[in-house]
Amino acid sequence: MEKHRIHRVGWLRAAVLGANDGIVSTASLVMGVAAAGSDSSTVLLTGVAGLVSGAMSMAAGEYVSVSSQADTEKADLDLERRELERDPVYEHQEMVQIYINRGLDRQLAEQVTTQLMEHDALGAHARDELGISVNTRARPVQAALASAASFSSGASLPLAVVLLSPSGILQWTVAVSCLLFLGLLGGIAAKAGGAPVVRAALRVCGWSALAMAATSAVGSLFGVAV
Repeated sequence: MEKHRIHRVGWLRAAVLGANDGIVSTASLVMGVAAAGSDSSTVLLTGVAGLVSGAMSMAAGEYVSVSSQADTEKADLDLERRELERDPVYEHQEMVQIYINRGLDRQLAEQVTTQLMEHDALGAHARDELGISVNTRARPVQAALASAASFSSGASLPLAVVLLSPSGILQWTVAVSCLLFLGLLGGIAAKAGGAPVVRAALRVCGWSALAMAATSAVGSLFGVAV
């Protein structure tokens, strides 16, 4: 039997975004502070503050954005429910036309529409007219929790490196280790979603390296401990 992965898209997107942002933003932050000449304790404290604020920001942002999506979906479903009650004949023909446009002949489209609408008219219209399905519906709380947890998990990795790394080579160890972490994250996410692993890993590492290089350059340019 075929094993599809589309049901993972909701939590996978939030989890990958959170973990990636946690690693990149925290690593970039500690590298920028370290490049400015701060001592290890200041670098670590800055990283911890970045972890806490970033996790809360990710959770709040994800909840608000996905709630907006959920509100829009609910409004569309309410509208469709009213239309089905007011003019079921028109709604039936609308579905018939959708299936004809997808390649069915009119007779078969009529049969399919009749059976689906007898079973669950609103569900059929939600799926085939509005593009809303069980796998893709907005889940704000799930998205917020996944983002906060994944951000915290990702941010803890560069902090662990800061704790274990000698101060003289802190920037290099954070940069190299975090690129490895990011490549692994990109590969795991691609594997879970059935996408090409190498391409995903390289894409994540490329953009992340640019972000870390930019913050290190800023820290070195100002050269002031913060």
